[in-house]
Amino acid sequence: MRVAPALIALLPVLALAACGGESSNSSAPVQASTPVTAAAPPAGKTWMDVVAKTPEGGYVQGNPDAPIKLVEYGSRNCPVCGRFAVEGVEPLRQKYISTGKVSYEFRDFLVHGAPDLALALLNQCVPTENFFTVMDQIYANQPTFLDRTQALVEKNPQVAQQLQSMPAPQAAVGFADQLGFVEFMKQHGLPEAKARACLADQKTIESIAKVNGDAVNNGEVTGTPTFFINGKVVPNTAAWEALEPALQAAGAR
Repeated sequence: MRVAPALIALLPVLALAACGGESSNSSAPVQASTPVTAAAPPAGKTWMDVVAKTPEGGYVQGNPDAPIKLVEYGSRNCPVCGRFAVEGVEPLRQKYISTGKVSYEFRDFLVHGAPDLALALLNQCVPTENFFTVMDQIYANQPTFLDRTQALVEKNPQVAQQLQSMPAPQAAVGFADQLGFVEFMKQHGLPEAKARACLADQKTIESIAKVNGDAVNNGEVTGTPTFFINGKVVPNTAAWEALEPALQAAGAR
């Protein structure tokens, strides 16, 4: 399997990033904007049913013309992202995405290297309309995956070291097997043959590498989760209780 050049260059840089970064649960005061207007979803749907892949390489849920665009750079193996997924995503959807005022885009930031790459490839393997449903399930299972990772490091350190020494795409396949990612996806409707094909999909690997490279180059994404509202980073924000006031200040109220 050929390794994407962008990914080779990227992974040492990402080693400097961290889950949680320098974020805290309090954000800087934001000047309140005029409240934005709600928009009706397409007939027979809710805005949560509207999902698309973006030109920037992420996946967006909600009104594509929403006046408030929320972007998260996240990692499915990051416990801080997992906390936001459990505590923040549902109120985000019910209170803000459902009104058509806010759209929510997720972009991968591989702070945990190959295990993150494996889950990113597998999540992107499902139909676009199912992307967020599967991501929710991955986050719900995150404690199990993290326990397996810890067990692998403690009980089979040679295997863990061997995987970590491989090029990222090959290591992603190894971690997917060792940590049960492929079996998990099978249980959620993705056939094993398709899962393995997606783990080797060079085009998607390079797409994910570009998302990460762009994030590193812009200098504002140093950890996960990092949130942007209408293109501007929301500082010192990792949890819902800090993000919601920033959304409201942007007009989502």
